[in-house]
Amino acid sequence: MQPKVFLLLTGDELLSGDVVDSNSAMLADQLATLGLRPGKKVTVGDDMADLVIEMNALTEAADVLIMNGGLGPTEDDKTAQALAEVLGVELEENPIALAQIEQWCAQRNYPMNPANQKQALLPKGVNIIENTRGSAPGFYCEHNQCLMFFTPGVPHELKAMTELAILPAIQQQFTTIEPHSTKRLQVFGIGESSLQLKLRKHIADWPEDVELGFRAASAQVEVKLTARTQAAENKLDDLAQRVKQVLGAHVIGEGSVQLAQLLVEQLAAQGQTLTTAESCTGGLIASRITGIAGSSAVFGAGFVTYSNEMKQQMIAVQESTLAEHGAVSEAVVAEMARGALAKSGSDWAVAVSGIAGPGGGSDDKPVGTVWLAWGHSQNLKTVKLFLPFERKRFQHFVANAALDLIRREVLNIEEKPNYFP
Repeated sequence: MQPKVFLLLTGDELLSGDVVDSNSAMLADQLATLGLRPGKKVTVGDDMADLVIEMNALTEAADVLIMNGGLGPTEDDKTAQALAEVLGVELEENPIALAQIEQWCAQRNYPMNPANQKQALLPKGVNIIENTRGSAPGFYCEHNQCLMFFTPGVPHELKAMTELAILPAIQQQFTTIEPHSTKRLQVFGIGESSLQLKLRKHIADWPEDVELGFRAASAQVEVKLTARTQAAENKLDDLAQRVKQVLGAHVIGEGSVQLAQLLVEQLAAQGQTLTTAESCTGGLIASRITGIAGSSAVFGAGFVTYSNEMKQQMIAVQESTLAEHGAVSEAVVAEMARGALAKSGSDWAVAVSGIAGPGGGSDDKPVGTVWLAWGHSQNLKTVKLFLPFERKRFQHFVANAALDLIRREVLNIEEKPNYFP
């Protein structure tokens, strides 16, 4: 039997929208490695009464409660005080917590002040969880026969604490957790709803004991196949291959691979190089590439030519071409790619020019219009896309489409992408 896990998050900034909650998604991902999923998530502000009410209510229904936030050094961090009230104990200076904070300060040559020392003031009797990435110790205890974990709100501190301490503690406490296995496929160019319809149509005999799930992250969609029994696990490899056959080249790889990572790896394996010429994406494509370790072996230069003048000066786009066709045109984006190839000496190029909006469009070139060129000097391809998204989403999709098109070219994939007209 699987333990019931609830999440409790605290912070006025979460409710005001000043901070977007990414921690609960991270926790859900990490819990999934044990075959667990949160049954409920509750978010409250920095209010003592609300914290006490939710701690009592959630622990009455859950086997595990993971609370996130409110362990910092400021006055609005009230988690420890609220737990003391729930447990009916006093706050006291925890020597183990204090030693961790002192060590953290000493390693940074940082004098410990009363605010730091406040983080060691914890409910009597709690057990300390080491924070290997920050100053605020975590802690855990039991209440209402529920195992309660208290974690800091800083994402990288929470992640380390969960991996190193919380997941092992849950496994030790609940030995009946059922085994499971998940196979993840990364897909680009098809949305979640279209993916589900396509897979259900072409794999009509989908086994009932293998769970099909989707998660959109940035421009990619993760297709998850989850088996919770040995019999179901034996079907995963074959089922994953059938999914790949249905989705074709839209599957970029397994696990957590990203477009830029895969492209850098392929170029490196072939000993080839890439350059970029960007207008509407403002360097986003180059940023994605250089975010990958080892990219210097395949990427020597990128050109951000936002204005017409810079297109002419930096990558030799002709003034006459700009005057006749406009910056957002097939002719200009092709000259951008050729100019970048000539300047950089690279094997491959990708160039983009579009109208990200919200202004700047016209009847024949509305906001969302973009031209892309990709390939090498002897075989340059172009395409016009219409992506009527808000500005940031438009830029991110164009950047990923550019990476995808070069990926397909490097791998000699002839299949037409789903996002083409």
